[in-house]
Amino acid sequence: MPDNKKYIVREGWISILGNTFLFILKYWAGVVTGSLALIADAWHTLTDTVSSVIVLIAGKVSRKPADEDHPFGHGRAEHIAAIIVGVLLAIVAFDFVIGAFEKFSTKEKTIYGTVAWIATIFSILTKEAMAQYAFWAAKKSDSSILRADGWHHRSDALSSIIILIGLAIGNYFWWTDAVLSFIVALMIGYASWEILSKEIISLLGESPAEDLLLSIRETAQNACRQPIHLHHIHIHNYGHHSELSCHIKLPPEMPLEEAHEICTKIETAIKEKFGYISTIHPEPITWQS
Repeated sequence: MPDNKKYIVREGWISILGNTFLFILKYWAGVVTGSLALIADAWHTLTDTVSSVIVLIAGKVSRKPADEDHPFGHGRAEHIAAIIVGVLLAIVAFDFVIGAFEKFSTKEKTIYGTVAWIATIFSILTKEAMAQYAFWAAKKSDSSILRADGWHHRSDALSSIIILIGLAIGNYFWWTDAVLSFIVALMIGYASWEILSKEIISLLGESPAEDLLLSIRETAQNACRQPIHLHHIHIHNYGHHSELSCHIKLPPEMPLEEAHEICTKIETAIKEKFGYISTIHPEPITWQS
């Protein structure tokens, strides 16, 4: 099993099993205490389970080799899966904003007990450990979906910290649970925005950074004796596979064979340094572009 796939599968199953247990624990604690905030936190955890199932599916799909219908591979499946995770978070956040307003309007007071403390502290420790593992695995595998899942775990841990603070003051103010529910919903919503904003930009395409463009130009020019005037650079990312297209300028009298040799040298240099598969369009120096 390739290392990238190994990290995704392992993190996915750890997340599924851990989140399922935490959902049951926190939902039970919420029902026992009548706390909407704890129940919201439990549903947040359940969306982690769903997202982890998506992680496993997307990880398998994204590593399928290129075929006739998908000549650049299936790497963007990870971006699509991350967007699904972000949308799930947005739906959960909206639902609990509504619930928080309803509970605030009824002025219902919640009395927390020992079971709420135990469930919340255990959840914080477990979720942060899962987040740390997901971030570590994401760095090892360079996986956007694992980073998204890590933020999902982290947002759950942070929301449980807010719940823990509320437990300390909840018995003194009737509005504590409603306010906590609203805060948790906002945190879930922020996690959704963090994921969606990044992944949507990746799917739509974004301009390469200036330092990357400069490095590409230097690498290409160093591969040739002839000045090439590299320009019109575009990078197309397909998950773990990237394509680069660009234009170069060469003397109009240069033989085709020599122009082809220069293009091949540039393609090889870019592939060795950046891992990009390049397509180079040569133009005569007199051509206006």
